[in-house]
Amino acid sequence: MSRYDRQLAVEGMSQSAQNRLASSTVLVVGAGGLSAPLLPYLAGAGVGHIRLIDPDVVEESNLHRQTLFRMFDLGLPKVLAAVGALKDLNPDCRIEPVTARLDPRNIDDFSTGCDLILDCADSFAVSYTLSDHAMETGQALISASALGRSGYAGGFCGGAPSLRAVFPDLPGRAGNCAQSGVIGPVVGVIGCLQAEMAIAHLTRLSPSPLGRVVSYDAGRGRFGRFSFHGTPEPEVTHRFISPSDLRDSDLLIDLRTADEGPPLRDHFLRMTVEEVGPKLKPICRTVMCCRSGLRAWQAAERLSQYWRGPIALIATG
Repeated sequence: MSRYDRQLAVEGMSQSAQNRLASSTVLVVGAGGLSAPLLPYLAGAGVGHIRLIDPDVVEESNLHRQTLFRMFDLGLPKVLAAVGALKDLNPDCRIEPVTARLDPRNIDDFSTGCDLILDCADSFAVSYTLSDHAMETGQALISASALGRSGYAGGFCGGAPSLRAVFPDLPGRAGNCAQSGVIGPVVGVIGCLQAEMAIAHLTRLSPSPLGRVVSYDAGRGRFGRFSFHGTPEPEVTHRFISPSDLRDSDLLIDLRTADEGPPLRDHFLRMTVEEVGPKLKPICRTVMCCRSGLRAWQAAERLSQYWRGPIALIATG
């Protein structure tokens, strides 16, 4: 056990806590910048099984922040490159690579048997999908995000309020690293916070990370934190679904322009967010579709002011 001597010397840690790490299975969604510090720290701490899911390949524009990868990894699936980088770190940790895109249809298969879900996806549609699923299953979710020179990590679900409860409204613009940019060390700081929260949850260290958010603003040189225990869940939610969950009876409204991708099926309406209003009178479930999910969310909010029927969202990616 000399590998874990320094870890076991921490107040609150014990051999039983170390055993819990060894017997744990975690789902990590996203193998990018947040995962670069997260994965080595989880593997180094002795987490027994990490299931890592990501559909992308390593690109040169990733390397300033995704420090697990090297130039010779370019073009490789990120999950396989990550396994290659970590294989000699700790033989006690098994990393299971899954080259796939997570969506509401497959999330149950990937999260089954997992003691914790870690959201490193750089996609708010994935974040809300994970939160909705975790609320249903009772699993804990550690979600993190970093953009520009700031970010946060927080513990949701698993007995604490959901991501939807804490962030019920979307901003007018939801960016990601590709669109808005990010400073590499900021992602590293947030990924380290996420790893610490994961270890604290799995070993039952006190205080629990569930029900609190830690933020970091590099420009101001500040950390912040707040607790959100007791925050009520929203009464109405518009959930993301997979394209394969479309029904023949659904009214599909595609908010993308024609050059953003082919229609999901033959029968649909092409509209902008601003065109969604009282003139639209659905008689069945209405499904809003766009690339990131942001326009779909905004359109759903507009429609729900005039219509109380079911609304679902699709983010095509």
